[in-house]
Amino acid sequence: MRVLSVVSELHPLIKTGGLADVAGGLPPALARQGIEVHSLLPAYPPVVARIGAGEAVHRWPEFYGGPAALRRLAAEGHQLFLLDAPHLFDRPGRPYSDEAGHDFPDNWRRFAALSRAGADIARGLVTDFRPDLVHAHDWQAALTPAFIHYDNTPVPTVLTIHNLAFQGQFDAAIFPSLGLPEAAFSIHGVEYYGGVGFLKAGLKLATAITTVSPTYADEIRTPEGGMGLEGLLSDRVDVLHGIVNGIDTEAWNPATDPYLAARFSVDDLAPRAVNRRAVEERFGLVPDAGPIFTVLSRLTWQKGMDVLVATVDHLVSLGGRLAVLGSGDPLFEHELRLAAAAHPGRVGTIIGYDEEIAHLLQGGADAILIPSRFEPCGLTQLYGLRYGTVPVVARTGGLADTVIDANVAAMTAGVATGLMFAPVDVSHLRKVIRRAVNLYHQPGCWTSIRRQGMKADVSWDRSAAEYAALFRELVSAR
Repeated sequence: MRVLSVVSELHPLIKTGGLADVAGGLPPALARQGIEVHSLLPAYPPVVARIGAGEAVHRWPEFYGGPAALRRLAAEGHQLFLLDAPHLFDRPGRPYSDEAGHDFPDNWRRFAALSRAGADIARGLVTDFRPDLVHAHDWQAALTPAFIHYDNTPVPTVLTIHNLAFQGQFDAAIFPSLGLPEAAFSIHGVEYYGGVGFLKAGLKLATAITTVSPTYADEIRTPEGGMGLEGLLSDRVDVLHGIVNGIDTEAWNPATDPYLAARFSVDDLAPRAVNRRAVEERFGLVPDAGPIFTVLSRLTWQKGMDVLVATVDHLVSLGGRLAVLGSGDPLFEHELRLAAAAHPGRVGTIIGYDEEIAHLLQGGADAILIPSRFEPCGLTQLYGLRYGTVPVVARTGGLADTVIDANVAAMTAGVATGLMFAPVDVSHLRKVIRRAVNLYHQPGCWTSIRRQGMKADVSWDRSAAEYAALFRELVSAR
């Protein structure tokens, strides 16, 4: 079976978040299931600089405002198509925003073009590659099922929601420029509250919908989690599937990780102490016997950073220390810097993202705090499990699906892998931090939780098998 994956970012070529990790990690796992995946990605300058442009297999003299080419190459273990449209993608900044962090005003045009290219490939644009199924990711690719539907192309489509909060909503004035028939501007197509909804269109017109954890699949069908789309998702519940993400267990392997100061395994945790000292040095933390909590996150309201900031003093009062790596809302960045200044040697903050430091934190911190208000799946808790950094997480979305709380029953059975709390507020976060500190000072209990987490299967294999079964079912039904 051949699958075309249409996606706006793909690790290790270009990344802003977890979408790239999934788009990069799933194809190799699907290959082990006998499914060949080709990924369609914009030809961003950093991507071309890293792997080259590839061979042009098609050219459009005029494509959403300028000439474009579809290029093909194999690189970094992936079979790739690159949409080479300089007027859309050859610009400074990040995939969706300029150097100042402002969204590009023509994002609608840029990702309509990506979706149109995906639909063109689906209907036979490339002579020796016609996919059996098209897999589109998030709002940036969500018009792909719409184009395929209105083209009457007999190829099943799957749309994966990585985060329902980002929907691709635009003014109705853009509709004539999308290249869709007039009939598409309706409640049964792309129209959404009088405007154009990219994600809404994909959710309406895709053959099947997946999201990145079973619990999140339930949450998005409620008024609290559906963000205006709960009615549509409830109507399509029969084709909605929750499949939890995996991680690349070769790139994230504490026994071979080149970013660690010392490598270790579930059978030999002693070298982990070297990484712990390296974390203390890197974040300016005073060495002592208390636990090191880490936060590796976008610093946003969704991630519960307001609650975290209000809990720092309590964490420090219990003998804990905190190492933060992340960026986001300038207010939270400022408040975390202030927290580090108020607690020298107890709190360290690095604003930004650094892959090497992220690996070191997972290999050296004792617990990872994830107080998210909603979390479709989450990856940092999976990295934490893999590296023995005990997840302390909100009971929501994929966090609830991947962590087993250290309650009395779970501890007695020896299956606990972390700690959970709800709701996300200061009182409950304080309580779970106190629980974590108490367990940390019971070395036998803490080591049991740590080892059980490291034994958890966080690879893509199980998830890929679920995707493969769904894909085969859809192709067979066609």
